[in-house]
Amino acid sequence: MMSRTTEKRSRFMHFGGWLAELILVFVGVYGAFWLSNYQQHQQDAERHDRILASIEQTLRKGIESGKLNRANEERQAAEFRRALDAGEMPTLRPFVFITDYSPGDFATMLQSGGIQLLDLQTLTALRNDESVIRWGLSRLARYQKLSDELIVPNLDQDISFFYDPATKKLRKRFEIYPEALQATVKFANELERTHTELLKRIQAERQQNR
Repeated sequence: MMSRTTEKRSRFMHFGGWLAELILVFVGVYGAFWLSNYQQHQQDAERHDRILASIEQTLRKGIESGKLNRANEERQAAEFRRALDAGEMPTLRPFVFITDYSPGDFATMLQSGGIQLLDLQTLTALRNDESVIRWGLSRLARYQKLSDELIVPNLDQDISFFYDPATKKLRKRFEIYPEALQATVKFANELERTHTELLKRIQAERQQNR
């Protein structure tokens, strides 16, 4: 009888020890899993904020420099239009538009995980901004190509080559020049608008995640 009681107690203690061990293993595994998830979440949050901070910094610089460039472009376009309307036959200069924009930068940012980390509204605003940049640069590149073909090779020509002396108006093939100046101003305005919208969206998202 004593032996059976001892055996039952031994089995119970063995079972209790096994259960305690199982619980410890479960707690350990779950704890490690939770810690891993927490660390991953922290890493994602830090990466998310770094991406937003980088875009925000770039936008701030772009908006500030864009305001200065836009003011200069508006003056040039307005002065040329004023002189043209006054019959002064203003000089045409090579149309040159320089940018350091690279479509690959946007693609690289998204491929590096940005598309998974960014809020949908922020991503939409980013795509809109990038679309305006692509469209604007494409149009300005066309004007620059026409300038290279029509204006640059003829810079040593007399003013009558570009204007009809009788009407003091631009000859038809050179009417693209004031259009190009105005397109530059329009692009600058559009870019400032989409940059500002994206900046506000990014600031809102960063605030939400703090």
